[in-house]
Amino acid sequence: MLALNLIEIKDFMNKLLCTETFDNFLLREASICGGCTWEMDGTLHTDFYSSEELEEQELDGLSYIPFGQVRPQCFNLIKGKRTPSYFKFVFLLSPANLTRTLAQTHSTFSPEDITGMFLNLIFQNGQLLLTTGISYRIFSVDKSLEQEWDSLVKRFLKNHEIAFEEL
Repeated sequence: MLALNLIEIKDFMNKLLCTETFDNFLLREASICGGCTWEMDGTLHTDFYSSEELEEQELDGLSYIPFGQVRPQCFNLIKGKRTPSYFKFVFLLSPANLTRTLAQTHSTFSPEDITGMFLNLIFQNGQLLLTTGISYRIFSVDKSLEQEWDSLVKRFLKNHEIAFEEL
């Protein structure tokens, strides 16, 4: 697990809410606390969509909604003169990106071994914290995938010019 302090909060929030930077991650859950608390469960209800819509929007086989599909709603909840007192976003890799990541890192784990590879964002007390994690379906003492995931996340942040410091 990696814990990072995201230094330039305003710049990060712009990239999170106004660009496609995080659109390919799936939204597991979100909580935004201001004048009231907004809770979002990212569970995808496939019965809401026609089979054509699922295919067109590339939602087939997903359990959670891509962040890009709910980013405008999140922006509307956060925008304004007053900063939320707290928010949390839990993102995970899509099945396709999970498979690609395992192949790129030459991991001994299979997609069936992994429940999710996560990014957790928490804003509280004026600080924005990003943590990583992996949830396994199996027991393993092998931490090589976690180390690779942490390295990939840092590279992702650097490639998108997101300033951070390790905690």
